[in-house]
Amino acid sequence: MDESTTALATAIGARVKQERQSRQWTLDQLAEAAGVSRRAVVNVEQGSANPSVGTLLRISDALGVGLPALVEPPESKPVQVTRHGEGAALWTGEHGGRGVLVAGTEPPDVLELWEWTLGVGDLHASEAHTAGTRELLQVHDGAITVVVGEETVRLGAGDAIAFPGDVPHSYANAGRKVARFSLSVFEPGVGATSPASH
Repeated sequence: MDESTTALATAIGARVKQERQSRQWTLDQLAEAAGVSRRAVVNVEQGSANPSVGTLLRISDALGVGLPALVEPPESKPVQVTRHGEGAALWTGEHGGRGVLVAGTEPPDVLELWEWTLGVGDLHASEAHTAGTRELLQVHDGAITVVVGEETVRLGAGDAIAFPGDVPHSYANAGRKVARFSLSVFEPGVGATSPASH
């Protein structure tokens, strides 16, 4: 992990631990609520691993805080600015791609804004998010293939798509040049069904 990735992993780990302890949950209770292994929770809290976006989503949902809350300390400011290059890079592809969370809102209705780059040959597969999740995507450069459940759609620069994020889905670049796109994820009711006392 490079220096910025290490700093982000450490910050996420501290926030997860703080949220878990404020609920007086054990590592096992958080792992069970999130549907991940105890080792995964330990690794995240220690900042010793670069967890998948799916693992972070499961943990943030179990804590009822939403993914943006794990990468940004809570602020009382109504206006939050993320300058160019300051987003949280939460996914790195094998061919130079990156998924960067650039902005997000607080629960209960969490909205995330992502900036994605897929290198030629990059693929990001995502498991189904919580029920009711919706995604909006617009391609800025290049072309990508989006698979939602059993449906496959090819998108070029300027094309956009809206789809349910509560089914397995993926984004891939099978083209000949780097692809860039913006992605918004709406996850309603975060924390509404979070276990009160595990």
